[in-house]
Amino acid sequence: MATGGQGPLAGQLLDRRYQLTGRLGEGGFATTYLAVDIRLPGHPQCVVKHLRAIADPVLHRQALQLFRTEAEVLQLLGRHDRIPQLYAFFEERGELYLVQEYIEGQTLAEELAAVESFSVANTVALLNDVVTVLQAVHAQGWIHQDIKPANLLRRQYDGAIALLDFGNAKFLPAVVETLPDDMIPLGTPGYVPP
Repeated sequence: MATGGQGPLAGQLLDRRYQLTGRLGEGGFATTYLAVDIRLPGHPQCVVKHLRAIADPVLHRQALQLFRTEAEVLQLLGRHDRIPQLYAFFEERGELYLVQEYIEGQTLAEELAAVESFSVANTVALLNDVVTVLQAVHAQGWIHQDIKPANLLRRQYDGAIALLDFGNAKFLPAVVETLPDDMIPLGTPGYVPP
């Protein structure tokens, strides 16, 4: 995989299918774009994540592994209606891309910035909604590891919370196997994340 390049630009066609329409944001190792799938009727929107070039080879390998893990998690968990589906994962011109379902809505970060506070009832409803998605993730043996308002999206059409950005997700049995045997658990079981 190449480590150079400026990354894709709006209007660019990737995989002879996904035409970029604009930039959505930038995370630790990836840049996210809004795109349309020109091969499907109606040209539905989708999200394209591009793994950015990283000069440090150790960091690059770690980022590459996280990016591949995110694709695997979306392929498995994207069957849930509140987790984006994986549409494609490919390399083009030495660059790696992940294409996922576009969920129209507003992140919780955007929502919180627009209001002074949530009522107790709204907060409880929100937490119950988030727990519903997390239960589905945990039932498959995965932990998200990056729950924050920017990764929680309120869907426009029904107000349900969707969970985004599985770049830090870990398979729970693998995490438990790497814990030291002499580690002393802190906190109350059932209330502390694993």
